[in-house]
Amino acid sequence: MNKILVLYYSRHGNTRQMARLIARGIDTVEGCEALLRTVPEVSANHEATDSDIPSDGDPYISIEELQECDGLALGSPTRFGNMAAPLKYFLDQTSAQWLSGALIGKPASVFTSTGSLHGGQETTLITMMMPLHHHGMVISGIPYSETELLSTTTGGTPYGASHVAGSDSQQAISDEEKKLCIAQGKRLAELAVKLKK
Repeated sequence: MNKILVLYYSRHGNTRQMARLIARGIDTVEGCEALLRTVPEVSANHEATDSDIPSDGDPYISIEELQECDGLALGSPTRFGNMAAPLKYFLDQTSAQWLSGALIGKPASVFTSTGSLHGGQETTLITMMMPLHHHGMVISGIPYSETELLSTTTGGTPYGASHVAGSDSQQAISDEEKKLCIAQGKRLAELAVKLKK
């Protein structure tokens, strides 16, 4: 069974909803199973610690789960056109996996949620790709054969799925955004199967 990791950070729940839609797409591919994981908050108080187990939602990621995955979908809300600090903090701890080449040749994709339509979706997606490139992963986007890319008036980019949550983070994921998330998950899983042969 190919384990496709869907790793995300979500503050208001929108990125988590996207992660679940991507996982749904992954699970449609025979021989593939989505593994949903998140990362803990990062505190400015260096003595503050979070429990090893989140109080609700998906479990926290372990380095071993990242190392052993057959593919990766990485998701974060936008923070000033970049990924959120908790996700970056986790990725900064993966030097050993970089040195060993544990992720080389595995497929990866990225997704994000923003407060506004021009809130840095594409820059966030592109900067999230950088550490994955350094790990030697094969980056996959969304092709324009997914016609929702042409019709969406909310989120959705060829770089990866995106969602416009609104300034209060309460805007529901649109039908086009949902379809693009599912399509991205399916594409990632199909690539994982092909690349593993």
